[in-house]
Amino acid sequence: MNLGKLINICYELKRGLRGHLAACNSRSLVARCALFVAFIAMPSFAAQTAYDLMERANALYRDGKFKQAITLYRKAESRGADPVATSFNIANSYYQVNDLPNAAATYRKAVDFSNGTFSPALFNMASVYFRLRQYPECVAAYHRALKLEPENVSGWLYLGEAYSKVGDGVGALRAIEKAYQFDKEDISIVYQLSEANIALNDFERAVAVIREGYAAHPEEVDFLVYLGDVYRLNKQFEESAGAYREALGVRPDDAATMYKLADVLAEDEKPFVAMDVLNNLVQIKPDFSDAAIFLGNLAYDAKFYDRAESAYELAAKQGNAESVFGFKNMAYDAHAQKRDDEALRLLRVAQKYFPDDVTVQADILEFEKN
Repeated sequence: MNLGKLINICYELKRGLRGHLAACNSRSLVARCALFVAFIAMPSFAAQTAYDLMERANALYRDGKFKQAITLYRKAESRGADPVATSFNIANSYYQVNDLPNAAATYRKAVDFSNGTFSPALFNMASVYFRLRQYPECVAAYHRALKLEPENVSGWLYLGEAYSKVGDGVGALRAIEKAYQFDKEDISIVYQLSEANIALNDFERAVAVIREGYAAHPEEVDFLVYLGDVYRLNKQFEESAGAYREALGVRPDDAATMYKLADVLAEDEKPFVAMDVLNNLVQIKPDFSDAAIFLGNLAYDAKFYDRAESAYELAAKQGNAESVFGFKNMAYDAHAQKRDDEALRLLRVAQKYFPDDVTVQADILEFEKN
């Protein structure tokens, strides 16, 4: 048996290189920052020493003593330890001390020593290239790794992210589609695939993906909310409102979705319907002060001043300082109509909730002079 012949190789998957998706999504790579342990059968004293050095280096690695581990891995390699194992572990150690250039170079050594067949080194090398913002090299490394592990879903997702960094939306879409083909149960991939289609302005396909995801996971009501967001992004306001209403049919008291519905209705120039939605919302959740401000602004624009004042006061009770602007706008309108008593009344309501607001104090003094 050759001294350098590898009898058994195992590596422990660890959460070292956690990947680089935003983000956006819940999936993390089954991290390839592995502690590669090579067991080498060698009859000589030197071979036994190489084994002992590897064991000691691995122990140092586990204890977080990465620089000392690098020294012992190098000694082990000089005594006959497998160079794939030592290079890979040295690269992992460099990564752990944030020496990314040396980590990338040493992963490449592990790849070369394995004649390009050791996928963990390729995946790790790709991840390091991503952190170094060397995106073309990252893309190339992921492609090599995925030829060896074509069903690695996380690898395809990270390849898609790398493509997006170089502005290749088509490449990103194809990579994420591959991930989706292999795992249609992962909800996060549905969102990522939809976003990849949106990036290429293919809203029809984006909607189809979301609908397919919701059909497979009817418990994921957020798909409907996201569908409303996608329709709105494409200026399809009626469809957007329809999707939000569909979501509210399942979760009728979802305040965030009610707010989205009111917002898209207002954008679609349906302020009165939007006000009805917001009125229901503040009744369900009276501490949702932003909804009260929104309701007040719509009512003010529609010249429903009593309704506007009531909404602003509801927001003021929750400490929302934006209500001050609402009261002041109404006061200025009253002043312009020579109704200074009404203007002062409104300002004093604002002062009741925000007594330290110097702008309100100044306006009161000014109107009192008149």
